[in-house]
Amino acid sequence: MRRTPILSRLLGAVMVAGLSTAASAAPRGLELERAVMLMRHGVRAPLSGEVPTDTRTAKPWPTWPVSEGRLTSHGASALKLLAQYDRRWLAPLGLAACPSAGSVRIWTNTAERTIASGEAYAQGFAPDCAIRVGHLADDRTDPIFEPLSAGATAFDPRQAIASITRYTGGMDSLVARHRPAIALLDRVLGCTSGACSPDSPATLTPSADGRGIDLSGPIRATSGIAQVMLLEEAESMPRAAVGWGRADPATTERLGALHAALFDVFTRSPYMAAHQASVLGHRIIETLTVPTAPRLDVMVGHDTNVTALAAALGVDLDAPGFARNDVAPGGALVIERLRDRTSGVRYVRLFYRVQSLAAIRALRPDVVVTPIAVPGCAAPCRLDRFVARLESRIAAPRS
Repeated sequence: MRRTPILSRLLGAVMVAGLSTAASAAPRGLELERAVMLMRHGVRAPLSGEVPTDTRTAKPWPTWPVSEGRLTSHGASALKLLAQYDRRWLAPLGLAACPSAGSVRIWTNTAERTIASGEAYAQGFAPDCAIRVGHLADDRTDPIFEPLSAGATAFDPRQAIASITRYTGGMDSLVARHRPAIALLDRVLGCTSGACSPDSPATLTPSADGRGIDLSGPIRATSGIAQVMLLEEAESMPRAAVGWGRADPATTERLGALHAALFDVFTRSPYMAAHQASVLGHRIIETLTVPTAPRLDVMVGHDTNVTALAAALGVDLDAPGFARNDVAPGGALVIERLRDRTSGVRYVRLFYRVQSLAAIRALRPDVVVTPIAVPGCAAPCRLDRFVARLESRIAAPRS
C-alpha cells in the first residue's frame, strides 16, 4: 500500500480550532438538513492479546489507568472536544440548547469502550441535556457493528478469501510489503536479528463457525502491538514509556501501517466491504431518505466499521499522525444531506473528521476535516446517485 506524504495528504483538508466552522459551510443555495456520523470509539487500554504474554522485550509494558479494552478518561476528554466542534459544525441543523426529542440519535456497539465513548460524545455535544445513548444488551451481538458474528448476511468465507487474495496479491505479498515496518517494530521492541518477528507462514482460513475468516502470521502478530504503541502516544504517556522511548510520533505513524494492513484483510476487499458495511450501510441510507429520521444520527463503533464503509464507498482515510486507513480514535466518516432551496433536489457531501494524533495527546481543540469526493459522483453528489452507489456495493441483509 503506497503511503502519501503528510503535506500532500492534507491538501484539501481544513484544520479548524476553537469556534471556526469553515469546514461545514454549505455551497451557495444549499441548506444542511441531516448528518450521519460513523465514528470509532476513543482512546482505550490494550485489548486482551494485543500485548504478547512474553512481552518480546526485557522491559515491562506501561501500566494503564483502566482495565483492558476500556475507554480512558483522557480518551473521553478528547471525544468531548470533538463533540463540541461537531455541535458548532452542525449548528444549521437547529440543535441549539438541548436538542428536541428524536432530533439526535446516538447508537453504540455493546462494548464498554463504545458505550462510554457515546456517553462522552453526548456530554460534549449537549452538556446537561438528556440525550439518550442507545445500544443492545451486552449479551447480544449488534449486526450494525458485528455483521459477520451476527450472521446478518449470506457470508461465504471462501468467496471472502478469494476476494482478499485478489485485493492484496496474497498473504505472502502482503507480508512482504510490510517487512520494513515489521523490522522497525522489532527495533522498538528491542529485538535483534529479527528475533521478535514470527516465522510462521501467513495463512487465511475460514473460521470454525463459518461466519468469518481467521488470519495467522506476521500481520496478525504485529498489528495489535503497533496499535498499542499508537494508543500509548494518544494517551499522553511519558515519552520514555511510549515504545520504551524508542517510538517517536513519526515511528508510531510508520508502525500504524501494520495495523492498517489488518483492514486490507478484514474490511477493504470488495467482498469483505460489502458484508462488513451491509447493515450499517442500509442504516445510513434509511437515515438519509426516511422522512422521520433524526437530523443527526451518530453510530459509535470500531475501526473495522469505519474502514468497511470507506471501502464500500471506494475512498481512503488520511489524517496527520496516522498511517493511511488506520482510523484515529474518535475519527468519523460524516455524510451530510443538503437540499437545494430552489429546486428541492437533495445532495450529499462526505467528510473524514478527526483530531490529529498530536491534538489527541495534548487535548487541543484542533480538528481536521477532510472533504472526500465520492467516486463516480460529481460533487456535491446527488442523494439518489449516492444511495444507488452505496446499495450496489453492500450485501443485502438476511430477512
